Amino acid sequence: MSKVTVIGAGNVGATCANVLAMRKIASEVVLIDIKEGLSEGKMLDIYQTSTLVGFDTKVTGVTNDYAATANSDVVVITSGVPRKPGMTREELIGVNAGIVKAVMGEALKHSPGAIYLIVANPMDTMTYLALKSSGLPAARVFGMGGQLDSSRFRCYLAKALGASMSDVDGMVIGGHGDTTMIPLVEKASYRGVPVCKFASAEVLGNVVADTMVGGATLTGLLGTSAWYAPGAAAASVVEAIVFDQKKVIPSCVSLDGQYGQKDICIGVPTVIGRGGAERVIEMELSADEKAKFEASAAAVRKTNDVLKEIGAL
Repeated sequence: MSKVTVIGAGNVGATCANVLAMRKIASEVVLIDIKEGLSEGKMLDIYQTSTLVGFDTKVTGVTNDYAATANSDVVVITSGVPRKPGMTREELIGVNAGIVKAVMGEALKHSPGAIYLIVANPMDTMTYLALKSSGLPAARVFGMGGQLDSSRFRCYLAKALGASMSDVDGMVIGGHGDTTMIPLVEKASYRGVPVCKFASAEVLGNVVADTMVGGATLTGLLGTSAWYAPGAAAASVVEAIVFDQKKVIPSCVSLDGQYGQKDICIGVPTVIGRGGAERVIEMELSADEKAKFEASAAAVRKTNDVLKEIGAL
């Protein structure tokens, strides 16, 4: 039996709640938002699909009533202003910092023992803010970015190779941003064989480029941020926590010397289980990958500095 709260009933939050309910990941899912009736309406809609697709998860929608979220095992924070066309994740920081800090504080009052998964953008900086402002252990506050970016990477790889997506493996580390993420193409494989054996450097270069602008591409097409894949990605991380799957998932976690970094939250492969972000996996990076990771970390730190400038920390 597990209870999961999703804060923010926008497209990403509602999709996450829907996947959690339909896949029976949680026995109870609570969706909460500040907008009157939004969570209630979306959860009623989800509830009315239960007899059609066969699930009996308890679903509840509430307006700004954090008492309903009490004793959650996992809290997913998606709330914030979505990215608009032409807007970078970094430009969101001024608005979303206040929102994330406020909802984190409210949720923590009612679920002090929960694992907190941050989805709000700019995700690396919002994770850092949530961790620092909450005072919780690093394992219990981490961000979902690498899971989404890696899913996009695998999709583009599979398309380029003409392969089944279940046969392709690939990971994205670094910051969750169009210029800071690092698709590890040198380590990507097709049934255990390096992808460079199946595609040219030019083709793989295009895969990397498409992955890095994957979010911006969708924003341009949709007029707002994507939601199906982000919501499903968040739900898959929750699944790893709830069922203690010990999955290695690229996650935005606090580093304390790993990869030569400290006092930063950034995407690296991490064992995810019932304890949250249980262990960072340190991979051997090539000289090029190391240089890119250091540049990514520097960019994330620059965005984090804005938190201090605006008094959020």
